[in-house]
Amino acid sequence: MGSLGGRSAASSFPRTTKFYRRPDPHAGFLWRVQMSAAKPALQPEPGTVTPLKDGRHRAGASLPAPGPRRIDNSPIRQFPTPPRKETTFQARVPVITGEATFRGLMPVDGIITGQLGAAGSVMTIKQRPRSGSADPTPDLNGELSFKDMLRVNGHVAGKISSSQGTLIVDGSAKVEAEINVGVCVISGIVVGDVVGHQRVEVGSGAKVTGNISTPALSIKPGAVFQGDCRMLKDESGDK
Repeated sequence: MGSLGGRSAASSFPRTTKFYRRPDPHAGFLWRVQMSAAKPALQPEPGTVTPLKDGRHRAGASLPAPGPRRIDNSPIRQFPTPPRKETTFQARVPVITGEATFRGLMPVDGIITGQLGAAGSVMTIKQRPRSGSADPTPDLNGELSFKDMLRVNGHVAGKISSSQGTLIVDGSAKVEAEINVGVCVISGIVVGDVVGHQRVEVGSGAKVTGNISTPALSIKPGAVFQGDCRMLKDESGDK
């Protein structure tokens, strides 16, 4: 081979370099570098694999066992769970008794069972009894309308109306609403104006704060009435 700069061309390159002369002497030389073979990427660690006679290999104790990783024997942390309310309880008296139409808000603390559908709905509400002092939140807050008779046993607010029906306010009930019915019998607390197209009866122990308009008014001893009374004409037209 020729020389490059006074030195042999072969001495300027690694021993793995081979030179090939091109057919054209003025084109110079071609050289090819042969790289040594790469080492395998994965090699067994010494002392971890033992060859067997039948060609199989046995793993040493340093290799992890196959399968999911096991957790140590430390105790498992328990997360607190909120206490669940009991599903069996003594339900309180329904806020109203009778058939009526209601539009408004009704807070529920209990169990609702029934079915909702486009054709009609039948639902039963079982309320838990109140604890402590009286809750100022009404059981029903909206508009109540009925035809025949309606009894109020709880706290109702809004408006109660019926053209000829009879409204009974129980001694444990509180009504904060405008009442416009045929007959109104009050034994509890009423805050609001009362219109009874036939008569209004205020029992002993009742408290009425508001105006009463009716053709016939009866107030028993022991009742408290704060407001004005206006006598309406009865059906015959007499005052």
